[in-house]
Amino acid sequence: MTVEITSHEQLREVLGVPNARAANKERPRLHERDRQWLDASPFCLMATAGADGSCDVSPKGDPAGFALVLDDTTIALPERPGNKRGDGYRNILDNPHIGLLFMIPGRTDTLRINGRARLVSDAPWFDDMVIKGHRPVLAVVVEIEQIFYHCAKAFLRSALWQPETWQPDALPSRARLIKEVEAPVESLEDLERHYGPEYAKKIYV
Repeated sequence: MTVEITSHEQLREVLGVPNARAANKERPRLHERDRQWLDASPFCLMATAGADGSCDVSPKGDPAGFALVLDDTTIALPERPGNKRGDGYRNILDNPHIGLLFMIPGRTDTLRINGRARLVSDAPWFDDMVIKGHRPVLAVVVEIEQIFYHCAKAFLRSALWQPETWQPDALPSRARLIKEVEAPVESLEDLERHYGPEYAKKIYV
């Protein structure tokens, strides 16, 4: 029999009560250590929700330090050329609430930032986000409301950073997945060529 949780009280019964340190660890502004973490992080996950509650999580990455600190309560994330769907960005226009999870390869803890976002098409500090001669397409400016470090348990359970657990060939190549799942008009050979060695040379154009 499936037992569904439908109330906060039921949820608390299942999860238990957090200890004082866990309950009170969130902060509203950046600490110097948070700045150092952002300087060392090359990757984050960006979570947004539309006006209707539909959700999206998008990976964002660049060289370490890509998240620009504007002040103690504000950061900015650059957008580079991509598939032009803009799912998360359309969500932000309808609902500014945003969640960010910053990772450092090999670290099993993460930095979480929640706040309110807005989109900017240009600003003087875009010059600080130039990579290989390319300015961002746009930037997401995040006004921080909550910031805290998240524990290591998920990474330890998943053994995410342990190379001996990696299985990159568990599924077919990106090109084959696209051909089988999305049924594009391009041939498999054309897709393999597109996602081959030249692909990495085009990520900023």
